Parts: sequence; structure tokens; C-alpha cells
Amino acid sequence: MNYIENHASKLKEIVGENNILLNEPMKNHVYFKVGGPADMMVIPNTIEEIIQLVDYCRENKVPYFIIGNGSNLLVKDGGIRGVIIKLTSLTDIEVKEDKVRAQCGAQLKDVSREALNHGLTGFEFACGIPGSIGGAVFMNAGAYGGEMSFVIDMITALDDKGNVIEISKEKLELGYRTSIIMKMGYVVLSVQLKLKQGEVKSIDERIRELTKRREERQPLEYPSAGSTFKRPEGYFAGKLIQDSGLKGKSIGGAAVSEKHSGFIINKGNATAKDILDLIAHVQDTVKKNFNVELHTEIRIIGED
Repeated sequence: MNYIENHASKLKEIVGENNILLNEPMKNHVYFKVGGPADMMVIPNTIEEIIQLVDYCRENKVPYFIIGNGSNLLVKDGGIRGVIIKLTSLTDIEVKEDKVRAQCGAQLKDVSREALNHGLTGFEFACGIPGSIGGAVFMNAGAYGGEMSFVIDMITALDDKGNVIEISKEKLELGYRTSIIMKMGYVVLSVQLKLKQGEVKSIDERIRELTKRREERQPLEYPSAGSTFKRPEGYFAGKLIQDSGLKGKSIGGAAVSEKHSGFIINKGNATAKDILDLIAHVQDTVKKNFNVELHTEIRIIGED
């Protein structure tokens, strides 16, 4: 632990003592509510602090991992060695004409609400995605026929050499749940969206409609990380899982949701191993029944 404490003393100079947590249980920071401890969690409050933290970790060869809201993460039971940099304190949102600019930690629902307040349409699809806008760019998040690639104008990012750069939408290489951010290990600092003028009443009605649909169809009463699997080309993961007779299938405290087979949920006492074992069982069963490979949409990090 001396190794970690030594780095902690240095990082306190960047973010202050109150923004560093040692041996921090990751189950407190991810939607799945599972996961062992991170050696250190650091919570920056400014863009400059993010840059300094990443520079320090790179220069000193300290393993680091960037997280936002933890809504798409599964952390293994052994936890994470090194530093977790959690970006949820950076939440500023500005609106100018048809452009919305948000810091990386801004919640998608808050950005959606701010767009509504200014009569801007195009971001309604994101109103119920429980993540940060930085994470949404990272994986080109989407729902209900919309995705980030439809609305991004440009982003500011920290590249793999420590430079702050601007990247236009055309150069982000946005694909199905992927981006150049993911491929190159960049860090999203802020995002600018380009939306369209609309009518507040109809935008609000669309948000209410999508919220109702989400509440009716998704198992929001249980911890999960949203859709567990990517959509296989030509199929729907949830239907393949359901047609394999796996709805409600459980291993330990993890279960395939009765409400939506595309979701694996924590029934209250799951370990990360339970969830991983169930993921593997679902993948094996669907492959056996339909010869279709399911790939996880959630990110799996940490040690067994």
C-alpha cells in the first residue's frame, strides 16, 4: 500500500485531500452494485485537473481508468489496481442558439432537459440513458432510433500524447457502440451537440413517451448495466435469449430479467462472478441454439 499512498500524496496536490479515496469499493460507483475495491479513486473538479491527473499517471506508469456514471461497467470482484479517475463532478452545460456544450460528466438526462428548456429537439432519445455524455460519446450510445452520432458537432479530448485536441464528428469514427475515443484511449473533456429548433410542448411529450416506454419495458427496479449484449447483425439479443428459454435464468444472485431478456440484473446479492458466469452461460446457449455469437455491450474491468 506504500506504493499507492506515495502516489496519493502527489495526487492530493492536484485535486485536494477530500477528492481522493483509497481502497474504495467499486460497487458504490457502478449501476450493477458489484465489484471489489479500487486502489485509489480520484475525483477531479476541473478540466485542468483531469489533464494533470492523466499526465501524472502516464509519466509515472501508474495504471489508470476513466469512468463516468458507471452505468455501463462491470467491475470484477478482485477490484482494480491503480487509479480510477471519476469524472462526474464536471457537469457544466451551456446553450447558445442551436448548440449545446456539456462537460464530460454531465448526465444525459440533464443535457436532454436543458435542450428541452431551450426548445431544441434531436436529443430526446437520450433522456433515459443513465450515463454521462463523455461515456455516451466513448461508445456512441443510442436508444429508440437515435444515437450520439446523429447530434454530435465536435468534441474536445485529451489524446494519447497528452494534447488537448478538437475532433469533428466526421473524424470520431462513430460506429455501432464504438468511436475513435475507444480505439485510441482518448479522454473526452467536453462535447458540443448541434440540435434543431423545435416546439417545447412536442419535445416534452416525446420525452414523456420515451420515459414511459422505458419504465414499462426495462427492469429499472434492479441494479443492471442496461443492455448486456450488443445487437447481433440481423437479430435482437433479447429475442435470441428468450427463445433459448433463458428468461429468468439465474446463477447465484444474477438473473436474466423476466421483463426484458436483454438485461442481466443483480437480484440483490450477486457477485461479479455470478454475473460473468451467467453472461458466459447465455453466450454458450445462444451459440448452441442459433449459431449466433453474442458480444457484451457492457465493459468488464478489474481482476478476478
